Amino acid sequence: MEQKSIHMEQKNHTTQDGTTVIVLIPTGRLDITTAWQFRLKLQECISKLSRHVVVNLGQVNFIDSSGLTSLVAGMRDADKVRGSFRICNVHPEARLVFEVTMMDSVFEIFDTEEEALEGVPRGIAS
Repeated sequence: MEQKSIHMEQKNHTTQDGTTVIVLIPTGRLDITTAWQFRLKLQECISKLSRHVVVNLGQVNFIDSSGLTSLVAGMRDADKVRGSFRICNVHPEARLVFEVTMMDSVFEIFDTEEEALEGVPRGIAS
């Protein structure tokens, strides 16, 4: 199988109280050929940069079970370090996958990046 790479933009956002939130913006397909790279990037961000991550899926027009698995793993990593993991701006074609698999009830999904960044880190103490 041909190894593909996924293009990812990474931004740092600092909240009013000084908390750093990493915003990842993958582009293209989040599938079996690219999910492993995305997973590694999430692990690296959560372990080295910030326990708070927002994944902007506005540029991801296809996601399969491997892509969903990498998102679940990222959410678990953030939970382990009492961080937050949010998804925003889900591409309409990818949103269907979240709905069909009922993963839209598992993740905190926001319409916009601004909404996802609001209130981070909300719910950390629970």
